[in-house]
Amino acid sequence: MSEAKKKLFIMVTNGPENPELATIPFVMATSAQASDVEVVMGFQGNGSMLMIKGIAEHVAAKGFPTLVEMISLYADAGGKMYVCGPCVGARQVKEGELVDGAVIVGGATFVSECLDSTQSLIY
Repeated sequence: MSEAKKKLFIMVTNGPENPELATIPFVMATSAQASDVEVVMGFQGNGSMLMIKGIAEHVAAKGFPTLVEMISLYADAGGKMYVCGPCVGARQVKEGELVDGAVIVGGATFVSECLDSTQSLIY
């Protein structure tokens, strides 16, 4: 009997105001993907700002690849990006303003993803 594939859920609450903590979750996510782990990322609070088109281009943490590069690597490897509906609503952001692949969801989706995951990380 084969072992079930591992799944990692990463919740991102830091936004462009903290480049290092905005970038590290993507470093962890792409590292997990390279290890054949399924990864789902959630974005709440200021973290939701990272999913707005044009924002990542202005976020750079010293010693790390650019955030826009990390988002692209993650998405190209099939990573899912779920964005908190009330968070983007409070910021008057519509789904069409989000990066390709980002989907607006509610709390139930986040809870379901956490429960279905082998492990969860919060940044």
